[in-house]
Amino acid sequence: MKNFLFLFMCCLLSTGAFAHLGNLSGTVYDQTTNQPIRGVTVQITGLSRATTTNELGHYRFVGLVAAPYKIELSHVGFATQLINVTIQDDKTETVRTGLTTAPVELGEVTISSGRAHDQQLISSLDIKLRPITNSQEVLRLVPGLFIGQHAGGGKAEQLFLRGFDLDHGTDIQLTVDGMPVNMVSHAHGQGYADLHFVIPELIEGVDFKKGPYNAEKGNLATAGWVNFRTRTALDRSFVKLEGGQFDTFRAVAGLDLLGEKGKAKNQSAYLASEYSFTNSYFDNPQHFNRLNVMGKYHGHIGANTNLTLTGSTFWSKWNHSGQIPDRAIESGLTGFFGSVDPTEGGETSRTNFNAQFVTVTPRNNLIKNQIFYGNYGFELYSNFTFFLRDSINGDQIRQKERRNLFGYNGSYTTESTIGKTHFTTTLGAQYRHDITGGKNGATPTELSYTKNRTETLERAKYGNINEINAALYADEIVEVSNRFTVNAGVRVDYFRSQYTDLLLQPAQTGRARQAIVSPKLNLYYTLNPRVQLYLNTGKGFHSNDTRVVVPQGGREILPGAYGSDLGVIFKPFPRLIVNAAAWYLWLAQEFVYVGDEGVVEPSGKSRREGVDLSVRYQLTKTLYFDLDLNTANPRSIGDEAGQNYLPLAPRFTSVGGLSLQTKSGFSGSLRYRYMADRPANEDNSIVAKGYFVTDLQANYTRKNYVLGLSVQNLFDTRWKETQFATESRLRGEATPVEEIHFTPGTPFFGRLSLTFFW
Repeated sequence: MKNFLFLFMCCLLSTGAFAHLGNLSGTVYDQTTNQPIRGVTVQITGLSRATTTNELGHYRFVGLVAAPYKIELSHVGFATQLINVTIQDDKTETVRTGLTTAPVELGEVTISSGRAHDQQLISSLDIKLRPITNSQEVLRLVPGLFIGQHAGGGKAEQLFLRGFDLDHGTDIQLTVDGMPVNMVSHAHGQGYADLHFVIPELIEGVDFKKGPYNAEKGNLATAGWVNFRTRTALDRSFVKLEGGQFDTFRAVAGLDLLGEKGKAKNQSAYLASEYSFTNSYFDNPQHFNRLNVMGKYHGHIGANTNLTLTGSTFWSKWNHSGQIPDRAIESGLTGFFGSVDPTEGGETSRTNFNAQFVTVTPRNNLIKNQIFYGNYGFELYSNFTFFLRDSINGDQIRQKERRNLFGYNGSYTTESTIGKTHFTTTLGAQYRHDITGGKNGATPTELSYTKNRTETLERAKYGNINEINAALYADEIVEVSNRFTVNAGVRVDYFRSQYTDLLLQPAQTGRARQAIVSPKLNLYYTLNPRVQLYLNTGKGFHSNDTRVVVPQGGREILPGAYGSDLGVIFKPFPRLIVNAAAWYLWLAQEFVYVGDEGVVEPSGKSRREGVDLSVRYQLTKTLYFDLDLNTANPRSIGDEAGQNYLPLAPRFTSVGGLSLQTKSGFSGSLRYRYMADRPANEDNSIVAKGYFVTDLQANYTRKNYVLGLSVQNLFDTRWKETQFATESRLRGEATPVEEIHFTPGTPFFGRLSLTFFW
């Protein structure tokens, strides 16, 4: 009883000590669009207390002693602003602050422990300084992420990150406004991620993290994840016209539908479209066509609830030259930009609908609800082995599907403070359903051998996929002090994979089920506003193709991945930011479906370790320097030394350049990309040669127009963009040969653009 009375008196004294404290609640918005700005750093000067704004531009400080305060608000690309606020006892002071755009100043960037795991200084800096010229350039905003095109521009790029040949997305999760891009159990390969439905001029920001450390991110987020945020509102309506070498033409237009009247009501709506055509630099003209249309509405359906509706549709069709074996060049059979099978090509489309609801409750709790739907079509004709399988008709294949994809993402976030410790608790639920074939109008997933795109010789795989992924997750951020933050989370994923094999008579349906638990733990310690240390640890996974796991009785649906990062973010000088990390990743199984051949290649366990280094330095008021260095040591586990290389896994990559921003309207960027030699097979007897390529972008901006010049491969370097160690046989060859097969990289490629605003 005495102990109870003692605790009760302590609670009374504690309550009395904090009973007369005040609170501060604020909102930050863009003065140009009148839309909220997320990720703004808000600091109380002199108290070392900091936070960042949420999706609605809101921030909150509680437990403040009654007194006048100076509040500093800063965000990359906006002018830093100081405001004076007076806090009174037992009251909440409410303020609304508008920020104006301004040149990037690295000296104003601070490193804080508040929301440490959300800080992505590098991404924010890069998107402000680097002009985006096409949808491929968007992915290059992620430090260390390389891309390679090997099917004429219409097919999704091959991706490389942290010692992974990610194919088209096996171990990286890509989303746009939270909507999934990756296609599980895809006709061409697991995790296939085609970003070409995104109009690059509409990208507002890029969120990313390397490694499996975020509880919100599930399937495929092993090497990392990337989310692209499209613009909520247009500053002004615009039209952009672009033309260049190789019969290249592009037109983009964005129309602000509500104008100033909408901004006054905190509403926005726009309609945008893009059309592209090129024959490209190959001897066999591509006849590449792509059309994008996108519309977006943002407004309020309540005092504290925002609604964002996005609809888009995309269509693309092209020819491509395919991969060329080295011996075809050496023998004179074809030129460097030639083709062995000129009948390759494809067609793809995607229509999306995305609805997002964000609510802030009177107690400052955050509720997110999102529903999405996609209708997707894909048809690709390829020939990788020429006449290896069929010496008469050739080895051309058709990969085809049409799918319906729909799902839900929801979360509830609440904040609380006990003494000086701040807690942010998030509970979330996710659901995703993929269907190909069946009675829903979709086309079964197909792999067939064909001739000249017109004649079907044999069906190798043909069936309906029905795959469900449901998940729950919890995430806790504990700001123990102004310097130390702990982020712990866990997620549980459940998969149900179903495959109906239509090649069997009668058709047979099989199912497989599995669940996986993925814990996460991240620690951040801020020594001072210039140095922060962090340790990220976590478990992730990638799912395997339904067509693989169902016939095998449901084994190995969800191989796990375990990773850790030990890193530091620091500013040794006011205008220099450095991010360095040593990392390790272990995979239970590299078990990837190879869509080009319709086979499974399990390579057992693997491990990767390496170092990432990113440097951003403001040389002068107008000149910026950036450098990314990435090393990796990828190896399979269980194979003897010398036979344990992971084919095509990059071992050293580097990206860097200079960016210019002047008040007179001139801006630009001179950049390089370097990928070192890497093994093309398990014993490194075949080597994929590295490359060093330089690109240039220059702009001249006035009030109502922008002139632009873009040059890819400024010095006209001859390079191989994608390379594979493939066994093939050319027409007339007696025996097959295994060697490098490649797609040539772009030669000197210049384009001019003109953008009008009104």
